[in-house]
Amino acid sequence: MESDLRIEAALEQVVAKTTASPCPEHLAEAIRYAVFPGGGRVRPGLCLAVAKACSDGEPALADAAAVAVELLHCASLVQDDLPCFDDAPLRRGQPSVHKRFGEAVAILVGDALIVMAFNVVAARVDSHPGACAKILRALAEAAGAPAGIAAGQAWESEPSVDVAAYHHAKTAALFEAAAMTGAIAGGGDPAAWRHVGILLGAAYQVADDLADATGESATLGKPVHQDGNNSRPTMVESLGIEGAIRRLDQLLDQAMQSIPKCVGRGNVEYLLRVSAERLCPPKLRTGEFTPKSADSTERTG
Repeated sequence: MESDLRIEAALEQVVAKTTASPCPEHLAEAIRYAVFPGGGRVRPGLCLAVAKACSDGEPALADAAAVAVELLHCASLVQDDLPCFDDAPLRRGQPSVHKRFGEAVAILVGDALIVMAFNVVAARVDSHPGACAKILRALAEAAGAPAGIAAGQAWESEPSVDVAAYHHAKTAALFEAAAMTGAIAGGGDPAAWRHVGILLGAAYQVADDLADATGESATLGKPVHQDGNNSRPTMVESLGIEGAIRRLDQLLDQAMQSIPKCVGRGNVEYLLRVSAERLCPPKLRTGEFTPKSADSTERTG
């Protein structure tokens, strides 16, 4: 797809500039390792789809926003895998950054990626001061506290968890920012697109809960059963597998219905249809999955 090529080209340009001399060699290598090869690039894809739906009036600014969103996502993965959090050995089918480069470098990679995200948008302030200010604010809200990625990670260290706040901050906040920044870059109303991002993000959280409970590490490219092993609240725990699948379908339907009326809405509809196909493993749809034991994945409380 054209948007996939745009995202990879823009990411390559930003990463190449950031990792050029005099950047320390190991940090440069680790930054590139954290970004390439990427996963589904769903968040930047949503950003560009919304920008196109809003006429894609400033494609270079939309590319910058999409890159920023993906860099924040990559930073969150590096941090989530750290020994002080999940201590995950794998990510995207290869050793996690801290396993490959050491914990100290991994922490710096997370920091560098966050700064890169804001810098790529700030670089366009001179030509688009108003739009960049709005994009930077949306990114900051999605990345920090009280309801961004940092808060989402912090909820895992609290003795009592507000599940709705935890899931929104951990996953949905960045989808929300992707939709809003795409609208801003495309010349649309970010408020009209906010809910699309929130709903799609919530769907991805449910899908991630399902994958963790029922998936296989070799297929997913990362450890499974992390939620249960760390006693984290999930939609599978509260609704059961079938209930979580129904909730996933409901969220995707609501996201589709929330798309504002506009000439280019087909771009976002296509992204949601692709997301619906990839989010729920076929074996869950067909009932082929059978838990190995009667544990929390079957509770419906």
